[in-house]
Amino acid sequence: MSSEQDRADIVVIGAGLAGSEAAWQAAQRSMRVLLYEMRPEQTTPAHQSGQFAELVCSNSFGSNAPDRAMGLLKTELRRLDSINIACADAVALPAGAALAVDRDAFSALVTERLSNHPNIEIRRAEIAAIPTDRPTIVATGPLTSHLFAEAIRTLAGQDYLHFFDAMAPIVAADGIDMEIAFRANRYNRSRTSEGAETVSEDEGDYINCPMNREDYLAFVEAVNTAEKISLRQFEQDEESRRYFEGCLPIEVLAARDPMALAYGPMRPVGLTNPRTGRWPFAVVQLRQDNLAGALYNMVGFQTNMKWGDQERVLKMIPGLADAEFVRFGQMHRNIFINSPALLRPTLQWRDRDDLFFAGQITGTEGYVGSTAGGWLAGVNAAKVVAGEAPLTLPETTMMGALFHYITHAELKAFQPMKANFGLLPELAPPVKNKPARHTALADRANQALTDMNICH
Repeated sequence: MSSEQDRADIVVIGAGLAGSEAAWQAAQRSMRVLLYEMRPEQTTPAHQSGQFAELVCSNSFGSNAPDRAMGLLKTELRRLDSINIACADAVALPAGAALAVDRDAFSALVTERLSNHPNIEIRRAEIAAIPTDRPTIVATGPLTSHLFAEAIRTLAGQDYLHFFDAMAPIVAADGIDMEIAFRANRYNRSRTSEGAETVSEDEGDYINCPMNREDYLAFVEAVNTAEKISLRQFEQDEESRRYFEGCLPIEVLAARDPMALAYGPMRPVGLTNPRTGRWPFAVVQLRQDNLAGALYNMVGFQTNMKWGDQERVLKMIPGLADAEFVRFGQMHRNIFINSPALLRPTLQWRDRDDLFFAGQITGTEGYVGSTAGGWLAGVNAAKVVAGEAPLTLPETTMMGALFHYITHAELKAFQPMKANFGLLPELAPPVKNKPARHTALADRANQALTDMNICH
């Protein structure tokens, strides 16, 4: 055992969004934390740096509106002093109603804060086994190394479920033809961080590349005929093809139906082209990816086309003919455990009180869900060390509802889940009007959190 681990009260394995949040919350409660991160000594198919909380897919944390599920989840985390959400707010970019960040600045800020915390020691190494002599939080994420995955598989005594996730391309701003593309938010609307709706007075946060019907159909044909990266045989089995519906590669959508993209990531609703005064037939949206505004990512454009074909096909998009793609899209294999069989709502292992799992490996989807799991695991690990009862969050909060779902879903049908109002218990009496219902659910969630007396 290393001297660092010998001094630690809690071991956290993985410094992604969940692990970073967990380490910070435990350290803030006077726990000595040893944080393991294998990068950059050993990387993954998706990560590009050794920074903590690296964002490997979109740079958006979703809606900030308090009457949206993702906005409510962030509201709860802000009230609970989440380090990830605080860092995201500090490096936020213009993105209409959403919280988008400069991905490099975000990861750098999280890394800096954790590295300078007096109660956190960092060890850059792959760990091969789950410690058994002290509280441990496993937050290795969906890209867990094969070595450590085997350790979890042995502990679980069952096979993993797994699915595929993907990353969208990133384009340099100076190669976008703004004589063709135009700036706009949907319906020219924006929201403040508090959720108040305003009419945007600037040109809009998103760059939009419009397509007419002919452009669109030619693009779909090119996507369908482009060469795709071959997957290994064990990744081709039908049982293992478990995509997140919200993160499908564009070629999967295009193969389902020629109009699927136009009704999905390329929907033009609310985006008026100032040159025509009409909505385009379809549109590709680009969202700012760094503070300097030099990079933009393609919203909803995850793809596994081979890079040569990918560049050719994406340059068919009006406005991107001369664009420079600084990162092409790619797909990677993600794994998650069967949490309903293995975890409690406290995120404790079913038969070990001082072992916790957090993040996407538990079946929570997205950056904010991972952050929420890290928060709960970090807080509860600290409580175990202090001899206190761990927290079970009320199901009427978005965090509590999410963790109740992943630990109570039907075993055979369990799939990763993102925050949504459908997870929350129904109001009594029921409210049929959707906006009023969401507002009432959000109000109830905030009151439930207040009643717990755990907010600072």
